[in-house]
Amino acid sequence: QLVESGGGSVQPGGSLRLSCAVAGPLPDFSSIGWFRQAPGKEREGISCITTRGGNTKYKDSLKGRFTISRDNTKNTVYLQMNNLGAEDTGVYYCARSATSSGASGDECGLIPRSPYIPGSSDWGQGTQVTVSS
Repeated sequence: QLVESGGGSVQPGGSLRLSCAVAGPLPDFSSIGWFRQAPGKEREGISCITTRGGNTKYKDSLKGRFTISRDNTKNTVYLQMNNLGAEDTGVYYCARSATSSGASGDECGLIPRSPYIPGSSDWGQGTQVTVSS
């Protein structure tokens, strides 16, 4: 199971750090991703990180503002979000994401390993992030 925390309300320009606690160790060949769903929009992948090697990927428009990291000893993945704007408002989920083998090691994808189904063991329950003045 995955459990997110760290969401909340913040003013534009503020920061938040989301955490995703994973129950039990992850397989070496695996990845965790962050996904978000803004009001009235489809869920989108925003960042991911491989368990082995810590290789990362970001949605292009978020590079420089968001940073994903992981602490394998704590089975936790983090998403540091800076300079938040109203467009960052939404429900943020962590989930098992697609993993592949690349020339530089494991690679993760901004797509989930399995479709979102409430209660799925591949997905967290989501945490709300609201950016408003």
